[in-house]
Amino acid sequence: MELTPRLNLMNWLVGQGLTGVPENELLRGFCERCCAEGLDLSRGLVFIDTLHPIYEGRGFRWTDTETNESDAFEYGSTAEGDAARNWRRSTFFHMLEHGHDEMQIDLAECEKLDFSQIDELASKGHRHFLAFVHRFGETGALGQMDCFYSYWTTRRDRGFTEPELSSLRDLVPILGLAIKSAAQVDIARTLGRVYLGRDAADRVLRGRISRGVTERINAVLWYSDLRGSTGISESIGPGEIIPFLNDYAQASIEAIHDAGGDVLKLIGDGVLAMFTGEDMAAAHRAALNAEHRFRKNIAKLNARRSQEGRPVTTAYIGLHVGEVYYGNIGSDDRLDFTVVGPAVNEVSRIASMCRSIDREFLASTEFRAGLDTTGRRYMVSTGRYALRGIGRAQELYTLDPDMASNEAMSGSYERYLMS
Repeated sequence: MELTPRLNLMNWLVGQGLTGVPENELLRGFCERCCAEGLDLSRGLVFIDTLHPIYEGRGFRWTDTETNESDAFEYGSTAEGDAARNWRRSTFFHMLEHGHDEMQIDLAECEKLDFSQIDELASKGHRHFLAFVHRFGETGALGQMDCFYSYWTTRRDRGFTEPELSSLRDLVPILGLAIKSAAQVDIARTLGRVYLGRDAADRVLRGRISRGVTERINAVLWYSDLRGSTGISESIGPGEIIPFLNDYAQASIEAIHDAGGDVLKLIGDGVLAMFTGEDMAAAHRAALNAEHRFRKNIAKLNARRSQEGRPVTTAYIGLHVGEVYYGNIGSDDRLDFTVVGPAVNEVSRIASMCRSIDREFLASTEFRAGLDTTGRRYMVSTGRYALRGIGRAQELYTLDPDMASNEAMSGSYERYLMS
């Protein structure tokens, strides 16, 4: 590739990286522009580790022919199992182990090489393989994200020429920098959603990070708490406590997210969440939907844990509605993006009343009043109670117990939740 088109491609990569173009589009645009300038690529694959609670990293592919392969993929841990064995057979692992930054393979003569995927590439007509490992350095690493890996192939029998190799040596690091930039945005978004919640993370990433920046919103509030968790934690081994809490947290968080809610805080074995929107009647119904999903999740979870001989439990849930302050609270250098206000205190007190009156679910008068006429028919009063620390007594409601034995009524309720 001549100097001018090489510089043009560098400028394009920088511009696209600053714009925030997704990684798969960066790779596709890079490969297509290389081919247009006579650098005859047949396949390109790049990947980079990340910070994610499930995935170890993400990769991106481009090829010059139609394929069923996706242009983006995610991979799990390479520390054990088949993934570990495949990783240890890769050219990249070999390069890291031997301190190499570049590796070339003539795919026409690769029968004796025990690298994963090399034979497959040769069988598909690729003739020359070029791999790079670009290390970030200590200050440029983020968790396990300390390298940018890539390989490139051509179908030409003579392989890459020296000028083409020189072009790729100049261009691939800039592609790596652009992809690293996009990956760091993904990491920031992932960490925000994992630790702050989906809506709060989106607001923070849009710049709402100043202390005291809050807004008053109407929200349906959820507070759930595991039943008998303290006694269970004292009766099981230390190594079982975290899996126990994680299992039930997963059951509640999945239910809340699937119903459209946002989890704001995990407080020991408690979960604080909210449901909002322009249509508050729909938010009320979504909260009931989450409660219903949670009960189903717990039933499946308890069946599995019982088979494994592990302790099981259920959960208390309180629902309330009110005006809250939503935003940044704390000090200049340690903030929490959450909700505060009397309604938050009340919903936790409502959930705690479940123990006293032997109900797994209670809702406030305000919550019931916010339901439509159909929804209110499924709620029955449990009486009027003084809540600890709250200046006024509350009439609390629960789901009609008749639904447990009345299939027609329970079916009608499920259809209502899905409407």
